[in-house]
Amino acid sequence: MRKNISGGSPFEPIIGFSRAVRVENAVHLAGTGPVGSENEDAAGQTRRIFAIAERALAEAGASFKDVVRTRMYLTRVEDWEAVGNVHGEFFSDIRPAATMVVVAALLNPAWRIEMEMDALITSSRDNPEPAEKASSSLPSGSP
Repeated sequence: MRKNISGGSPFEPIIGFSRAVRVENAVHLAGTGPVGSENEDAAGQTRRIFAIAERALAEAGASFKDVVRTRMYLTRVEDWEAVGNVHGEFFSDIRPAATMVVVAALLNPAWRIEMEMDALITSSRDNPEPAEKASSSLPSGSP
């Protein structure tokens, strides 16, 4: 079953996008800019993105603990540390796979950061299947 989560943007039906989409246990958060914090520094803009993401994930039935992948798009290479530090405030224990790249520009020229997230909601968050058990179902000769 598919659930589209709106962020309330008037451009969603025009462009054809959702803030997030949940299909079964997977949640995909679209590229999210720091709407409303254009005058903030990179750290402030990143915190704003996390606030927007938290609401969208919650509406999808997920939380930051479910996030397995993030992608950060910066417009200024010198912002990497400030953005990375805020990312670490939320994910230092969770440690999703993460990518940080520098791009020429974002849709709003005042944005210094845009971020995407992917989450997987599991029924056993506190007790994931051990790696040995998961690999035991592989055919013989598999890596």
